[in-house]
Amino acid sequence: MTTLENRPHTALLVIDVQNGVVDQAHDRDAVVANIATLVDKARAGDVPVVWVQHNSEELVTGTESWKYAPELVREEAEALVQKAYGDSFEATDLEAVLAARGVGRLVVAGAQTDACIRATLHGAIARGYDATLVADAHTTEDLTAFGAPPPERVIAHTNLYWRFHTAPGRTAGTVTTADVDFVPAEKPQD
Repeated sequence: MTTLENRPHTALLVIDVQNGVVDQAHDRDAVVANIATLVDKARAGDVPVVWVQHNSEELVTGTESWKYAPELVREEAEALVQKAYGDSFEATDLEAVLAARGVGRLVVAGAQTDACIRATLHGAIARGYDATLVADAHTTEDLTAFGAPPPERVIAHTNLYWRFHTAPGRTAGTVTTADVDFVPAEKPQD
């Protein structure tokens, strides 16, 4: 139900599953395994996989912490978007990458739940995309020392509010890895 014209396709967006981001993340191995399953499912369905990679003082291009988790291997033909802000659309070529593929619906997975995942979900909805969060395929580190809730509560809260998020002409929502369907629901007839 995207509000974007002539954008009937879906893409899997894999955000920041980099060593320096997920090494200390909550339930890291299970989340990365779920993301690997999503990548395999997307490839099998000829659905574009778009990789997003963060660059910062902590994630310096080319360093081990900047590289994607070793369980996840990007194929040469799959798009790679470099970013410096939480929202994967901000000051990147993500919009152009998605437009070239006719994508209006995103299935989102990755890290960190309370930063780049949330920012990208909201950025997508604000730009007219449908955005589905894979509830068991995103994670964050423990930031309780800084006043944040424990990671499992951050993840649960994000899943709760995104499940019920709405915007005119767009859909949001959550789904589990096992239930991901890369075919969008048809628009209801008036």
